[in-house]
Amino acid sequence: MGKTIAEKILGNHASKELKAGDFAVCKVDFAFGQDGASSIIMDRLEELGVKRIKTKFCMVIDHNAPSPNEGVSRIHKRMREFSQNYATQLYDIGCGVCHQVIPESGRILPGDLILGADSHTCTYGAVGAFSTGVGSTDLAITLATGKNWFKVPQTMKILVKGKIPKGVFAKDIILYIIGNIGSHGATYKAVEFYGEVMDKLDMDGRFTISNMVVEMGAKAGFMPQDKKTVAWLKQKVSKNKSIKPVAADKGARYTKVLEYDISKLKPQVSSPHSVDNVVPVDKLKGVKINEAFLGTCTNGRLQDLKIAATILKTKKIAPGVKFIISPASRTIFLEALKLGIIDIFIKSGAVVVSPGCGPCVGTHNGIPADGEVVISTANRNFKGRMGNPNAFIYLASPATVAASALGAKITDPREYL
Repeated sequence: MGKTIAEKILGNHASKELKAGDFAVCKVDFAFGQDGASSIIMDRLEELGVKRIKTKFCMVIDHNAPSPNEGVSRIHKRMREFSQNYATQLYDIGCGVCHQVIPESGRILPGDLILGADSHTCTYGAVGAFSTGVGSTDLAITLATGKNWFKVPQTMKILVKGKIPKGVFAKDIILYIIGNIGSHGATYKAVEFYGEVMDKLDMDGRFTISNMVVEMGAKAGFMPQDKKTVAWLKQKVSKNKSIKPVAADKGARYTKVLEYDISKLKPQVSSPHSVDNVVPVDKLKGVKINEAFLGTCTNGRLQDLKIAATILKTKKIAPGVKFIISPASRTIFLEALKLGIIDIFIKSGAVVVSPGCGPCVGTHNGIPADGEVVISTANRNFKGRMGNPNAFIYLASPATVAASALGAKITDPREYL
């Protein structure tokens, strides 16, 4: 019987044949924690008396970077001390969001098994890794043993075909799919993406789609591993590491095969307070906004910044709109500076903040007031997500967010493209 990508990767890490539904203990290649979860990880390791970590591990200070208060500063100090004591890598304030700096570091390869104390760890499926988020205690067990237990997920296959329309980007595509499948439509399943549209997307777009599979309940998501994937990885990983793409077998079994033709797709927007509450932008055209946010582990990459800059160039953000921009990493920030993108943002009236997660998770750098409406490139719009349960969050592509900031209302980006 043919195997899916999930069955292959978990089987390789358990050193035995596995199929969907099987339970197995698997060796983990790499694990990480961020400052919103690492305090519990460190507590559990101390309780277990762990003196040596048994898998590759790093910590990233990104959710509260720089620290907004004294309590968070204590956690950051403890993380720095832990990293020194255990001789592990620490990405400190300003380095960027974990789901960007870790792939940038060349740590992730196709076929790897990755655990992160963050729900959007599924992002690394863009390069063919089985990557998934777990709780802090589960992660501590992985660090203590080098392993963890898994139930092999069933797999859905999604084919996306057609010509990508003007004004439609990876974020629009995944929002549309989530709106169709629903927030629980792929619960504890792996998702394999195929089709001419996926083949055409650049790596930034593929990371965007992989990042959001958890918003339809998925355990992991896999993008095609082709020449683009290998070329991107060769720029990141050391030359002594071999890059071996992982593909599903022809006879692989899928619980469901879905096919989408996006040739007539319009830019999409997710309305409060559920990610799967998705409609075309023209259904919301004219909804007033108070804040726009461009960044996050979903859409803070260089191509995202370029798209927004194309729309904002020589224009001014509407009076009364707070437009906050956070590049996903220091590397991206520096590249955007070289290309003049940051210059465009500042002259338009936007505020560029340190690379990190702050506005997305509502810890600092842009918490909305009661009743305010935000349009964001983030991956979640739950009530209170940005720090205020009395605010309203819409999700959209970088193009739609930038266009909306210009008119202080939700706007079809095709008006500017």
